[in-house]
Amino acid sequence: MSDKQRVGEPILQVENLHVSYGKIAALKGISFAVHKGEVVAMLGANGAGKTTTLNALTGVLPVKSGTIQFNGKSLVNMPTNRITALGVVHVPEGRHIFPDLTVGENLRVAAYLYEKGNKALFHERRQYVFELFPRLRERMNQAGGTLSGGEQQMLAIGRALVTGGDVLLLDEPSMGIAPKLVAEIFNTITEIAKNGQTIMLVEQNAVMAMQIASYCYVLETGNVTYEGTSEHIQANERIAQAYLG
Repeated sequence: MSDKQRVGEPILQVENLHVSYGKIAALKGISFAVHKGEVVAMLGANGAGKTTTLNALTGVLPVKSGTIQFNGKSLVNMPTNRITALGVVHVPEGRHIFPDLTVGENLRVAAYLYEKGNKALFHERRQYVFELFPRLRERMNQAGGTLSGGEQQMLAIGRALVTGGDVLLLDEPSMGIAPKLVAEIFNTITEIAKNGQTIMLVEQNAVMAMQIASYCYVLETGNVTYEGTSEHIQANERIAQAYLG
């Protein structure tokens, strides 16, 4: 499937991206695109380079070479806070909420870019989060660290939505979460996507990812080895055997 058949314009374009940990090459020249309004999944086993990719996009890891263009601007080695302000918002693996702050305080911190100047926008986005995740409203005054793993993931996604951005990067949202809550979280991600949010999803649970993604990239040891629609990926016997069981 060529880019021309995909919906919308590329909002995020990565070309020939190389990232290394010391002398070890983690990403070996990968290229991919995320188009406006899409849910794009990056699939692959542990150690394939999926989290490294997101960390390079958001300035957490330095880029050795290659280009990252977001809305026509280069993100290469830009500070993370500036990348967030431009509109690339990252929900990292392991959630990284503030455990000692309440749910409400965690959400308020997420509005640091604009809250003082636009309280109405904060309240509007927080209300949207509570509609998506009613549990968070119920636990508004509860410390983040006392929530279950699934509830902490809801809070991490909620914080990203309060921050706001053109592209939401989700890193392993199903990791370490009870199956019942995984289904709930993926249903909500689907809802967020239906509301027009562009999403890049890194996920080891390929079956769940392909239920909501329109386009997928398969990453193996730092290389993109296959790309296509979810239907094409599922129809590829080698990929299906490796990732879909």
